[in-house]
Formats: sequence, C-alpha cells, structure tokens
Amino acid sequence: MKRLTPTQQACTLALTIASLVGAGCTSTASNTQRGAAGGAALGALAGAIIGNNRGSGNAASGAAIGAAAGAIAGGAMGHAKDKREAASTGSPPVYSADAPSNAMTNIYVDTPPPMPTVTEPESISQRPNARALWVPGYWTYDNGQNYLWVAGHWEIPPAGSTTFRPPEWRRQGNGYVYVRGYWQ
Repeated sequence: MKRLTPTQQACTLALTIASLVGAGCTSTASNTQRGAAGGAALGALAGAIIGNNRGSGNAASGAAIGAAAGAIAGGAMGHAKDKREAASTGSPPVYSADAPSNAMTNIYVDTPPPMPTVTEPESISQRPNARALWVPGYWTYDNGQNYLWVAGHWEIPPAGSTTFRPPEWRRQGNGYVYVRGYWQ
C-alpha cells in the first residue's frame, strides 16, 4: 500500500471533514457552528494546496493557517444566517455567553459612539415555550461600524441563567470595550 505524502494527508483530512459537514453530520449545530466547521475544512484544503505549491512544500502549516482563516470566515457567515433566520422566525438561537468576559469583543475605542436614544415600538407576542423569557429590544453595535436595533423577542436562556444583560460599553484602561448582550 502506498503511503500518502503530508500534502495528500492534509487534503484527504480536509475533504473528509468537508464532506461530513456537507452531509449534515452536524445538523443539530447552529449555522455559526456548521459555518465554522465547513470554513475550517475548506480553508485547510486551500491552505494545504497553497502551502505545498508555493515552493516550500509545507502543506501542514498552510493547512493550519487556512483552517483558522476559514473557521473565522465560515463562522461569521453562519452567524449572519442565524441572525436572518432569527429575524424571520422570531426564535433566535441561544449562544451561551454566560458572563461578561465571554461576551466581550475586540471593539476597543477611546470614546464610544453615542448610543441611539430612540427605541422601536414593540409588542410582546405570546410566549412560545414555558422556559422562554422575554428579551426587550436593544441597540447593538454591529461589526464596529454602526448601531442596529434588535427587536424584543422570546429566548430560552442557557441553563441556570435568568437575566439578559443588554450590550454596553465598559471602561477598560484608557478606553472602552464593547460588551455584547449576555445571559447571567
């Protein structure tokens, strides 16, 4: 039996992961999770090919870098799909950020942009599930560019959580860090 080269091993692994993700092996995961897994697999494949073909023949390091970049890009695209689905169904996925430290982002500014003061009118719909709690509408700072209104909605909190903390700017050092909304 012929032994596979490191490049062939990296490509085979990436294709196997990509086919499992595409076949629905992670069907219970959120789009964010599936996007990250699929992006990692495709990024690893592309990185392995580029790493091997650039002259150094280092497919393994190319696959590792490609997997990381692909996971970030795929996760971001999956998260955007989760947000679109949540807006259309009124049942957003639950992400278990259970503490402010888990909800922090890389948005760090000297002075936070002023948060809009106007709130959108909302009506509370019928509770879809006995465990669901109402999350009032709030402004979120989207991708470090502008504020977007997130309409009030019912959400099932992570186990042991009872209170939703809306996003806020927190003083940190000489500036402010943006803390996304989280359950506690």
